[in-house]
Amino acid sequence: MLTPLADDDGPASTATSRARSGVAVATASGLLHRPRWALPALCITQVVGWGVLYYAFPVMLPALTHDTGWPATTTTAAFSAALVVSALVGIPVGRLIDRAGPRRLMTAGSLLGATGFAVIAVAPNLLVFTFGWMLTGIAMAATFYQPAFAALTRWYGHDRVRALTILTLAGGLASTVFAPITATLTDRLGWRHATLALAGVVLVIAAPLHAVGLRGPWPPHPPDHASRSVTAVALSARAITTSRPFLQLAVALTLSGFAMYAVVFGLIPLLTERGASTSQAAWALGLGGLGQTMGRLLYAPLAARTSTRTRTAVLILAGGVTTALLASLAGPIWLVTLVAMGAGMVRGNLTLLQATAVTDRWGTRAYGRLTATLAAPVTIASATAPWVGAALAGQLGGYPAFFWVLAAISAGAACIVSFT
Repeated sequence: MLTPLADDDGPASTATSRARSGVAVATASGLLHRPRWALPALCITQVVGWGVLYYAFPVMLPALTHDTGWPATTTTAAFSAALVVSALVGIPVGRLIDRAGPRRLMTAGSLLGATGFAVIAVAPNLLVFTFGWMLTGIAMAATFYQPAFAALTRWYGHDRVRALTILTLAGGLASTVFAPITATLTDRLGWRHATLALAGVVLVIAAPLHAVGLRGPWPPHPPDHASRSVTAVALSARAITTSRPFLQLAVALTLSGFAMYAVVFGLIPLLTERGASTSQAAWALGLGGLGQTMGRLLYAPLAARTSTRTRTAVLILAGGVTTALLASLAGPIWLVTLVAMGAGMVRGNLTLLQATAVTDRWGTRAYGRLTATLAAPVTIASATAPWVGAALAGQLGGYPAFFWVLAAISAGAACIVSFT
């Protein structure tokens, strides 16, 4: 018999009204409540959110600095500060989603993202420009992968890996879709009008999809049996975040994340140092992104055949191996490009690994808070990776030596996670 639950927009309604609204209603067999259009809506909004709020900036940066005369280092620092804000705000965002669901929060985040980009577009000076990015950082926390992961994990239960894989496959298209759109808009309209146009895209696409597509019940007590290897479902979120296994996992993923993002930002200078053209290096980076999307298709069968600890250690170590190969291979360029694609495949799997790390170990309770806490240092590491990488590469005598250091960091992270 169908069981009505309270919707996030009002009191409990009948099963008939649930069906009419397109919501999958839980049954005695344990199916989770979920809005029918949640997954396609989130796929679209992730493409828009990442494409506009994240990938548009590096595309329009040359035009921005040329038009304003602002230093590239300072403007890029504002963008990186937004990522740090996103990491810090993500923790309370995760708590709110655990309590109330994603709809209102992600809708408000989209509206704030559009506002932040509008402020950036009209900024008369660097102070206002930075303020616009701070608003955008809060919007990132409310609209990027972490809240979407929390929503799909709660709604999809046993089927969450499939849903998360589809979501990240769609999200992987963000740069493919919006990099050329941003470039075209910037060339034709200038960076300010292009930024306003992109703010409008977030306003008219992402915000309505979050408001309508995520309309549905938010089960207050998710079934903990959805995880295969729950070890501490009775623990409070605070007890988990202060436990040794959680801290070890956080350190390992942060080190791995730093190495991963440093490789992404360092690949082009590594290859150009060795004589590759900028175009060849860009192709290697771009095909690495394609490998990242393809690699996500492999995560579900990998998860079905490996234990949580083994899977985590192997993927992190694989990242170190591909980094070591990039450090050691001077050519030919086609072989280096294949290795870059392999590195991208590992990155794609690590994204899904992070999305499922909490449920694989501690179940679905407090998922939003726990995964946001786990993701915060990783996000900060990714924000600092370009600067730290450039500084260390100079001190070490070039990017090949720096990549060897990154490979060693990944190997260390794999050792740490082996004992969680």
